[in-house]
Amino acid sequence: MLITTRGLLVAITVTCVASAAQSQPAAEFYKGRQLRLITGHQVGNDYDVGARLLAKHLPKHLPGQPTIIVQNMVAAASVVAANYIYAQAPKDGSVIGTFSRNIPSQKLMGQANVEADPRRFNWLGATSYPGRICTVWHTAPVKTPEELFTRELIVGGAGAGSSTSILPTVFNHVLGTKFRVVEGYKGTQDIMIAVERGEVHGVCASFGQFRTYDKLIADGKLRILFQGEETPMPEIASVPSIYKYATRDDQRQFMRFVFSSSEFGRPYVLPPDVPADRVALMREAVAATVKDPALQAEAEKMKLDMSFRGPEALEQLVAKLYETPPDVIEAAKKLVPNLQ
Repeated sequence: MLITTRGLLVAITVTCVASAAQSQPAAEFYKGRQLRLITGHQVGNDYDVGARLLAKHLPKHLPGQPTIIVQNMVAAASVVAANYIYAQAPKDGSVIGTFSRNIPSQKLMGQANVEADPRRFNWLGATSYPGRICTVWHTAPVKTPEELFTRELIVGGAGAGSSTSILPTVFNHVLGTKFRVVEGYKGTQDIMIAVERGEVHGVCASFGQFRTYDKLIADGKLRILFQGEETPMPEIASVPSIYKYATRDDQRQFMRFVFSSSEFGRPYVLPPDVPADRVALMREAVAATVKDPALQAEAEKMKLDMSFRGPEALEQLVAKLYETPPDVIEAAKKLVPNLQ
């Protein structure tokens, strides 16, 4: 009876402490607390660099200037990170997350290992508008986009949820290009090492991920083959868009759906069910941080796009995705590997 009573008292105490923490005002909750920012990408990736920059400047825009620790969960092209933030992370506002912008589309297309429901995240906002490109090493057999329709180009891939795999696979199925994707790499940096070693010919990824390879591009060793966006990117306006080679409306329609994820940029979220006042406070803090002149100055030096897109825009993107007709989704699923 004594053991049972003690156990009951412990359970009541834990419940009361948890309840008190949940009811604690947002301004009080963050004072002196250690927060975690979970990123689903490897160290050095543009998501990771952006997350660390945000974590560095965010505390001064939060009450009590809490400390923020960045934690990388890189498995399964950030699906593990998204699932953790969604289902396992504390729902008290102490854990922020960022994961692949492809997660909402992957969930909608039924990828089995995506547990997270994008509609239930508390979206905080996003940084960057990451235009995507395909690049080739100067010794690659393909020199122009036109040659992709007659010659094989071997590119590295980092899994079904990664742009490195999705882009060439969709181009093959929709347009008839001849990419051969070699999977198993950890990310763009890992693939670039393979490119320089001659293991693969090139890689397709976000334009921002090539910021550390400016010299290789300037020296002509790494060439931008084409843009993966329909709207020309000002920085490389002379580089052709792959949409130039889409000859039918249905081709453009499917590519627009699959690539709609680019509008999510590098998103940040809180888990579901975080108290509303903490969500509101964190949204304000993230917006203020991204607009902070000190952060923007650092981003400029690193050539890192930290332009801001608000949480309302991300919520609208999610809602719009979920309005996609089922037949379009079913057709799009056939274009992306491992989503059926």
